Amino acid sequence: MTLMVFDIGNVLLRWEPQAAFRHALDSDAEIDAMLEKVGFYEWSYEQDRGRTRAEAVAAIAARWPEHTDLMDGYFDRFGLTIRERIEGTWAIIAALRARDHRLWALTNFSADTWPEALRLHPDLPALFEGIVVSGHERMVKPDRDIFDLLCARAGVAPGQCYFTDDSAANVAGARDAGWRAHQFTGAERLRADL
Repeated sequence: MTLMVFDIGNVLLRWEPQAAFRHALDSDAEIDAMLEKVGFYEWSYEQDRGRTRAEAVAAIAARWPEHTDLMDGYFDRFGLTIRERIEGTWAIIAALRARDHRLWALTNFSADTWPEALRLHPDLPALFEGIVVSGHERMVKPDRDIFDLLCARAGVAPGQCYFTDDSAANVAGARDAGWRAHQFTGAERLRADL
């Protein structure tokens, strides 16, 4: 039977980083300009790769000291960014579980913020047989190593895996690793593809 593997951010939980900064800046346009200035998405990706909060804040302080406190506070306000579930995907997972499919998750997530995801969504781990979190492993999608790691842990060959992720790069990485993969744009399209 196919191993069904799901990304979490923007597949199961909507990630809206702007929510962590609305207390301090007047508009999403202002927030987006600040995020672009500091290279937020690249900065966040390094935490997904295993960089610690202290190292992340030091990297901001070295280049944009005026944003140090705001970016440090991102970790404290992270929960605001992942409050919303993508309910259609949860329903698909429930249907797959009812049919006895094996389910795993593979997510790029910081080790410093993952506990907040579990606090806000305590039923998340029960959905899956296992969860591979990039920040714990110090490897990230779309690199081949993390796909191979999940296969080893789940005891499956790459061709047995069907992966759902919102990132085109991660979908391409999965396919390069020998997996079947679907780029998530919404639950209805995923349901149709399945």
